[in-house]
Amino acid sequence: MRIAILGAGPAGLYLAYLIKRRRPDVDITVIEQNAANATFGFGVVFSDRALEFLREDDQETYAAIAPHMESWSDITVIHRGEQVVIDGVGFAAIGRLKLLQLLQARARSVGIAPAYERVVGSLDELAGVDLIVGADGVNSLVRRSYHKEFGASTRLLTNRFAWFGTTKRFETLTQTFVETEFGFFNAHHYRYEPERSTFIIEVDQSTFARAGFAQMPEAQARMLCERIFAQTLDGHALTSNNSIWRQFPIVHNDRWRAHQSVLIGDALHTAHFSIGSGTRLAMEDAIALDDALATHSGDIGTALAAYETARRPVLEKLLVGANGSALWYEHFAEHMKLAPADFAMSYVTRSGRVDIERLRKLSPRFVARYERQR
Repeated sequence: MRIAILGAGPAGLYLAYLIKRRRPDVDITVIEQNAANATFGFGVVFSDRALEFLREDDQETYAAIAPHMESWSDITVIHRGEQVVIDGVGFAAIGRLKLLQLLQARARSVGIAPAYERVVGSLDELAGVDLIVGADGVNSLVRRSYHKEFGASTRLLTNRFAWFGTTKRFETLTQTFVETEFGFFNAHHYRYEPERSTFIIEVDQSTFARAGFAQMPEAQARMLCERIFAQTLDGHALTSNNSIWRQFPIVHNDRWRAHQSVLIGDALHTAHFSIGSGTRLAMEDAIALDDALATHSGDIGTALAAYETARRPVLEKLLVGANGSALWYEHFAEHMKLAPADFAMSYVTRSGRVDIERLRKLSPRFVARYERQR
């Protein structure tokens, strides 16, 4: 069997590793248009149980990744200058580049050598392969090539966000909300190394316009954000890595396979960054596709159908929560009218996957404070 995987992010690298580990005879080509060390953003965040799928199915990869992760057991919400701690909601994070390097090493361990800095202009260049896997992200060539067959759609959320880093260490995943002369700002920030943190700044549409970010050079925008979050940063600077203002894309496909092609990861779906599940979902897609190909090794069409049948219900349930979270952030300025404890409750229940009764068990100290203040 000959397989071409477009994209050497976590989804593509991990799928190549899994297939080659199971079936060394399979001919796998991984193609990536960027350099091996090119990555957007700073840290990747996972919910506390997000890597359990690795612990159960792939001990070696789990053992390679786990020592490089920063973890914590609470979330801190800061609103009107008041801190509200939501206990018992654990997360872990790792640098994006570090994760890529670890997965590149796993791929090399089974003989996979991705072709970096190679741009594929048309899927016709891959003629002769048995399967093309689109692991090539939001702007997927595979998805665009069979747009109608996949029933593909993409819509942009209205908020803008820019992904920065900082040397300020944060003890928990923290959400800081501030009102300024321009309007409303939110920062999602968490450490991914002992002395390095991700710092994502989000604004609503009207704030983006009043601040003039659309016409503002990147360096000037960074300095303005440093001023707005000066108290949070405590003297530390923001660092840039292509930190331009973006709108989050919601990618959806009615069908997951077309002709001899299939989609995984962000090429197939996107999960809003506020739930910390995008990379996890991409790697779980890879596991599900590898399992289906192994179970139906003699029939690729049957394997792809089995992959979608098994994976879709699980994925769509998670995406409902992700989209609920995205919708909450689209209106975070309106939620800021709430008092801090009420605001924190609105925040933690935003995905619709947790209610106050579940929170009594998960976050007893937070619920006690919430009910006392009400």
